[in-house]
Formats: sequence, structure tokens, C-alpha cells
Amino acid sequence: MAGYRFAICNEVFQQAPFDRAIAQIQALGYDGVELAPFTLSDDPASLSAAQRRDIRRTIEDAGLSLVGLHWLLIRPAGLHMTTPDTSVRRRTWDYVHRLIELCADLGGGLMVFGSPQQRAAVAGTSPKEAAGILAEELARAAPRAESAGVRLLLEALPRNQTNVVNSLAEAVDIVRGIGHPMVQTMFDVHNAIDEREEHSELIRKYLPFIAHVHVNEPDGREPGAGDYDFAKLLGTLAELGYRGWVSVEVFDFSRGAEEIAGRARATLQAATPLSLQTI
Repeated sequence: MAGYRFAICNEVFQQAPFDRAIAQIQALGYDGVELAPFTLSDDPASLSAAQRRDIRRTIEDAGLSLVGLHWLLIRPAGLHMTTPDTSVRRRTWDYVHRLIELCADLGGGLMVFGSPQQRAAVAGTSPKEAAGILAEELARAAPRAESAGVRLLLEALPRNQTNVVNSLAEAVDIVRGIGHPMVQTMFDVHNAIDEREEHSELIRKYLPFIAHVHVNEPDGREPGAGDYDFAKLLGTLAELGYRGWVSVEVFDFSRGAEEIAGRARATLQAATPLSLQTI
């Protein structure tokens, strides 16, 4: 049985030229990379066909796979997914549709909808109303995603980041309501800090809806910088037959990129069940 496919989010390496960052990620033993579009351009959806080919070629020539995109709406400025301002919301979702095409052109297969400030309830809209708008727009985007082969993953975020979709249960309710195979959810250790159930139990309950996993310490550092039980997490995923990516996403860059990525990779390898470790 093949082991997990480990990836890392590229913003850890954003201070290095892109080709050098990709080479470092490969050298550290990762199988894939997950891109934050804002690291590519101030208007990433406007990258030319030639630029897209160059990015894809750089990743593939290094022997890596592009997992997909996350941190979708930091740039350009002024985007918001749930605002009652219909012109801003339409511009935002038109942009999301363009990001779907970017993701496909780069060879990626998923997009993680975190972007806490760009989905928070604003201008008198309640969190429930904002979640309803988010669900409607994801459903509207699903056919475009299906034609591109890109899954749209709604991420639950803690209350200290946003007031819209704060638990895996809420995310799954939206996914169920949409009922489209290209709209699913994902699990992130750091962003599950408000969950009341133990993480492995959450995964047992909701795995059919979980299409991606982000790993990090609950405080946002890389795996191995704290004492989170990654062996239990990876063991539960293995037991349940999870076949998706496991991507390292960190929020503390105070140590060097290679130190962060190296520690995370070694920690995850040590935590992988023996039945999944390849020789």
C-alpha cells in the first residue's frame, strides 16, 4: 500500500525565487506543492498563458505535483464573497471563476476556500445570511469547477478569524445542501481549535466530505514544533482509507523555510503508520 502524499504550501518559501523554492521543496522529500495565488502575482488570475505554462513546467520538471490553490482572495484588494453589495460580490465570484481556470491550467485539482476576512458577515448581514450567500455562490460555481476538474473545498475557520462557518459540522451542512460532488470540505488542525469533539472523532464522523487535509500545530507552527499527536491523526486517516493529500500549512515563519519544511516532513514521516511507510 502506498504511503501518504505529502505537500507543503509555498508561502513558506515566498522569499526565494519560485524555481529555487520548488527545487527546495522537492529536495526535502515532498511529493507536491500547494500554491497561494498572491505569491505569484498581485492579480494572479491575469497571469498569461505563457506564465502559466512556465509555472506548471517548473513544478512538473522537479517531479512534484500541484495540489491546488489556497488563500484565494488576498489579492487583488477589495474582494468579498458574502457582501450584500452585489457589484462587489459579482466581481469577487467572477474572479473565483477565473481562479478555477488558473488552477486547472497549472495542473491543480482543488481550491481551499478559507479567506476569513473575505467571507465574514458585513454591512448588517448576519452570519447565517452570509453563510447562505456563500452556499449559493459555491453552488453556482460548481458546474464551472466540474468542467475544469477542480474541487471547491469550504474550510471551517475559528471564530477568532471570521464569523461565517466556524465548525466542520457547519461546513458539511452547506456541502450537503449543495449536493454537488465538486463541492466538499477539508480538515485543518490549526483551524479546528474551536471544535468541541476530538479531531480523530471529527474525521470519523465527516470523512466522506473531507477531500483534503492541512497539518500544522494548533498554534500555527509546523508539525514537530509542538506536541500535537500527528500519529493519531494520520493513523485515523489510514484506518478510514483516506487517499487525499496531506499538506503542511504554517502561519509562523519566524524560523527559516528549510528548517520549517524539513522538521514538518520528518515529523509526518515518523507519524505515518508502519503499514503505509514505503521502503
